[in-house]
Amino acid sequence: MSLQDAGSGVALWRQVADGIERGIANGSFAAGERLPGEMVIAGTYRVNRHTVRRALAALAERGLVRAERGSGTYVETAKLAYPLRSRTRFSEIVGAGGHEPRGQLIAASEEPATRELARQLALKTGAPLARIAALRLADRTPICIGTTWLSAERFPDAGRVYERVRSMTKLLAHYGVRDYRRASTRVTAAIVDATDAARLDLALGRPVLVADSTDVDADGKPLLTKHVRFAAERVEFVVENG
Repeated sequence: MSLQDAGSGVALWRQVADGIERGIANGSFAAGERLPGEMVIAGTYRVNRHTVRRALAALAERGLVRAERGSGTYVETAKLAYPLRSRTRFSEIVGAGGHEPRGQLIAASEEPATRELARQLALKTGAPLARIAALRLADRTPICIGTTWLSAERFPDAGRVYERVRSMTKLLAHYGVRDYRRASTRVTAAIVDATDAARLDLALGRPVLVADSTDVDADGKPLLTKHVRFAAERVEFVVENG
């Protein structure tokens, strides 16, 4: 395949990007698939590797592909439909979309409850809290980073349990909580910071959807509160009534 020269009015890198985008659209490159290497693409389009890199960078900025250091460039998966409802479970949502849910513990610690966290969890200010930061993925794709706070007295060694079970639902079940519901969710938008960008494999300046929520047990007693940052280009929130 040869490209028209710059006299056509369309830069070579743009022609390469358009060609790859057509391949994604027609299914030649499936969602989650690794693209051919830079040298292969350069040979296919008869351009140099700098042109290929610029084309891939443009596609990445648009959220069509994602570069993984040391692995290659992958076609981004279709946006995950993420229902916001009274019973919201990451594992169930991801599994229903045909993907494998995964959780990775980033850090776990204990800290005293601030006035706001104490209010959300119906505890006293300064009460000991377990703080769990985790990355959630669908297959290989990072979806969100969440920070969760729970009562350290009610859920002792919660961080260690999460590291083993890698699921908040399974963590709660470990302590005898078999069911729970979402009491409230507040969604805002933000720009990803450098730390989250690296973990979510996003370029700096990309948008994130921020969900602050509180879950309660069958008696309405607060169990946990979360601050979750979703890669906006990989999810779409669906508000379900009823």
